[in-house]
Amino acid sequence: MLIGAAILDVLVHPAGPQVFQTGSYPAEEIRMSTGGDALNEAGVLAKLGESPLLCTLLGEDEPAQIIETYCKEKGISLQYSRKRAGIPTGMNVVLVDEEGNRSFLTNRNGTLRKLSREDIPLPFPEEVKILGFASIFVSPLLGVKEMAEIFRAAKEQDIIVCADMTKCKQGETAEDLREALAFVDYLMPNEEEALLVTQKTSPEEAVEEFLRQGVKNVIIKCGKRGCLVGNRRELFWVPAIVQKDCVDTTGAGDSFVGGFLYSLLQGKTLKDCARFANACGAAAVRKVGATEGIESREQIEEILNNADGQI
Repeated sequence: MLIGAAILDVLVHPAGPQVFQTGSYPAEEIRMSTGGDALNEAGVLAKLGESPLLCTLLGEDEPAQIIETYCKEKGISLQYSRKRAGIPTGMNVVLVDEEGNRSFLTNRNGTLRKLSREDIPLPFPEEVKILGFASIFVSPLLGVKEMAEIFRAAKEQDIIVCADMTKCKQGETAEDLREALAFVDYLMPNEEEALLVTQKTSPEEAVEEFLRQGVKNVIIKCGKRGCLVGNRRELFWVPAIVQKDCVDTTGAGDSFVGGFLYSLLQGKTLKDCARFANACGAAAVRKVGATEGIESREQIEEILNNADGQI
């Protein structure tokens, strides 16, 4: 089960700072796409052959209908999601520059910020084997105490707890999160997020700090350098898969997490989970949109097979 945001993205490509320096700016592409961390990860799992459960909050509006149609087409269950009148479904405007980097304009009054503990189905359904919390710091109403309650309930049901992260908003530290992190089996921040919340200067130091706060396994996404994986027994790098035609990095992190969760479900080793996740991230950046670059499990396996020099 994935817990987190499901929104609509309006993608503009290419669009740099000059957008705000002129009254009109021509872009090559402007279109809508589904987005939000949890929906992105669920979409990746669905494309890889799974039938994920999505726990999210939607409004009662046209964007919600578009998301519902997408989920129905992909085989993503919204059985445990909720709709709430009077709150618009979250939407982002995503500006993607010529290098594939992106900037977001978000609606702070939409469902993206309204998901709360009352929206989470506890106890979890019996079929849930892995809980993907996407992401720490996205939902203001899901603070440390609420996350700890959710994660504790999952562990009491022998569910594997995984969590992604975005940048901390109020100067929070890893130590501040200890009550919740103590229940996390796999934590997957990117390098910037990890260094910011741990107040460290290297990924290796950040891994150690997360472990000190109770996380069992830490996977730090480091872009072109790959990912750093660590626990109390081992610490190792998994090199990135070189991607020459990077178009849009919007969903690379979510695609990485989706691939990692899929590999966990298949019972793969930690290193193989990281390699498969790297391949999903590499596929995601090939097209504009969060997960449009990912097509199937066979595609990801082909990327892995063609990756020269990968360990």
